[in-house]
Amino acid sequence: MLPWNRASRTPRTQRTLAALLLAVAAVAAPTATAAAAAPTAATTSRGWNDYSCKPSAAHPRPVVLVHGTFGNSIDNWLLLAPYLVGRGYCVYSLDYGQLPGVPVFNGLGPIDRSAGQLAAFVDEVLASTGTSEVDIVGHSQGGMMPNYYLKFLGGAAKVNAMIGLAPDNHGTTLLGLTKLLPYFPGVEDLLNASTPGLADQVAGSPFITKLNAGGDTVPGVRYTVIATRYDEVVTPYRTQFLNGPNVRNVLLQDLCPVDLSEHVAIGTVDRIAYHEVANALDPAHATPTTCASVVN
Repeated sequence: MLPWNRASRTPRTQRTLAALLLAVAAVAAPTATAAAAAPTAATTSRGWNDYSCKPSAAHPRPVVLVHGTFGNSIDNWLLLAPYLVGRGYCVYSLDYGQLPGVPVFNGLGPIDRSAGQLAAFVDEVLASTGTSEVDIVGHSQGGMMPNYYLKFLGGAAKVNAMIGLAPDNHGTTLLGLTKLLPYFPGVEDLLNASTPGLADQVAGSPFITKLNAGGDTVPGVRYTVIATRYDEVVTPYRTQFLNGPNVRNVLLQDLCPVDLSEHVAIGTVDRIAYHEVANALDPAHATPTTCASVVN
């Protein structure tokens, strides 16, 4: 009998574990027929990934959006990208962390390699826009993975601001469920072999240990972390926060106590979080973020 505790028998915990194991099984299973390829950003995005866009004096840096685990360059940003385009930004998004035979769902490959994909994409955006720096906005893994780029791949010289929405900066316990992996023979090996992007995100993994050795931040970059108290994926939620100079850690419920967004919603639909992103991108013209920001 497994050493279950009371919390681990709750329906939400059971659903989370089931989702994790189903995700692993889906990725590990061979694909019988190739599904339709993920839609290209150039053909399906609404006003972003426009390589003719030139940043304005008001918004002199392009914004690079980095999706989360199982996300892609379109679905993660169907609301935030147009929100920023409407405010005069040149906005770009990429796909990263693809696995062979797994269409649409990205962010599953080794995170250090994903950071290399981000580095190449940023260089493309800089060349297209004629700028020397970008601002990055990322959700979940996409709010953490760029830190590897900043620390180890020369990104600090090319990034002005790093803004994370529910980023797993110090890994996650998935409500403590990762502690159960030793009781499921083979699952941990499956995670490492088939979905290294998931294994890398477990708190205490070799990747997370390397990422945070020597401090959370690098000089010259402004950091903003936007978290929600109701995050059920990156747990405990306060592990999302960074320590260091030029860091602003934000809890949504401190701005709007009735905001109930959880991990997915904060990055995909939450207009209060979006208002705080806009403030982080242009702090000189920031306005208070409140519950009323949802209509802004």
